[in-house]
Amino acid sequence: MSKERGSPFHDELRRLLKERRQRAELTQAELASRLRWHQRTVSKIELGSKRVTVVELIELSVALGFDPSAAIRRIAKIKD
Repeated sequence: MSKERGSPFHDELRRLLKERRQRAELTQAELASRLRWHQRTVSKIELGSKRVTVVELIELSVALGFDPSAAIRRIAKIKD
């Protein structure tokens, strides 16, 4: 299994986070403001140039209102 950015797991996480942000009807700037992050951090995550730590995933899930364990299960189903 690849640990490189751009792996199927990483790509699915990026898709999931962007989907959840859009579902919440938030811009990247609005989400960043909720998290007290820079907008460019959210952009880098969605573009795949920044990996998400477990703590960041939890913070994102709280800000966007989703279950991080369900997100992990979804990502784990992806074929590498």
